Amino acid sequence: MTETFSFSLLKQDGAARRGEISLPRGRIATPAFMPVGTAGTVKAMYPGQVRELGADIVLGNTYHLMLRPGAEQVAELGGLHHFMNWPHPILTDSGGFQVMSLSKLRRISEEGVMFQSHIDGSKHHLTPERSIEIQCLLGSDIQMILDECTPYPCERGEAERSMRLSLRWAERSARAFGSRPGQALFGIVQGSTHEDLRRISAEGLREIGFNGYAIGGLAVGEGEAEMLRVLDFTAPMLPEDAPRYLMGVGRPEDLLGAVERGVDMFDCVMPTRSGRHGQAFTRFGKINLRNARHAADPRPLDPESACPAARDYSRAYLHHLIKSGEYLAAMLLTWANLHYYQELMAGMRAAIAEGSFTDFAARTREDWARGDMAPY
Repeated sequence: MTETFSFSLLKQDGAARRGEISLPRGRIATPAFMPVGTAGTVKAMYPGQVRELGADIVLGNTYHLMLRPGAEQVAELGGLHHFMNWPHPILTDSGGFQVMSLSKLRRISEEGVMFQSHIDGSKHHLTPERSIEIQCLLGSDIQMILDECTPYPCERGEAERSMRLSLRWAERSARAFGSRPGQALFGIVQGSTHEDLRRISAEGLREIGFNGYAIGGLAVGEGEAEMLRVLDFTAPMLPEDAPRYLMGVGRPEDLLGAVERGVDMFDCVMPTRSGRHGQAFTRFGKINLRNARHAADPRPLDPESACPAARDYSRAYLHHLIKSGEYLAAMLLTWANLHYYQELMAGMRAAIAEGSFTDFAARTREDWARGDMAPY
């Protein structure tokens, strides 16, 4: 295993890329979906289960962990890997998105963000340097710069102001990170939906130099068509020899469309959050098991699935668990959803390797279009 971060681009099929990230704690096959372990846990899952499903890496959330139990305490307890019993790679976000979206009060300045905790109202100051310090205390393998994520819609003037602030913060983040051979720092391209602003951001980040490059500011309400349009011109702006990470995305159809455009890494709470709210993702599309039509349906979610949660329990039983408020409902549906996401990513990797990604994408979309009530 390598002692440093590295990325190898193994195969391309059109714009779709098959690659591998190497870190001291393990290898990450790309395209990769990272289950979200917000507060040091992938909700409703054991760490060993997450690994068995095929996840090479999970995401931890800087904002939540800095507030509870605190980054210094996690460090004293051996770091996040030991704390959550996950000895494999971990990516931590910068905390910026949650500061913007969850904090009761916040004030952005050149220095950073002053905010109040959504938990107890306590005041905190998050700067690019402090974000990196927290992520280093957590001990994550891949760290993210602090940036400002603009909402949608966003006027051009505001998008440019925010993007340039994020570039200045990126430079400060890189200085604070310094040289850490066994870890990596990713920059984040901003610029809303404006091609020229995205290009300025991407070129500025490339000049600073990062191990990987993320695309931020999408999946914030712009819709699928607009997101894919932005990816069409943004992904080619990024270095070919570094991983490309689309933050906070998304639905299975978003993953497929983004891989078609050359994206390598993804994270999203959707499969876990949906599982806790009675929704399943399968090769037949999304199934809302709260719906009364499932109450007497003896079929499993998918009799051909390798996942016991999707194969061995009837839709009627899953519906019953949800209506009864049983914990097992969230456990089974989260299990089934994460399995499907990892299966989808594995299928894309295999198709790219074989040069058959276009056919794979077409078959996958045909299956989704069939719907969950079609005969097996």
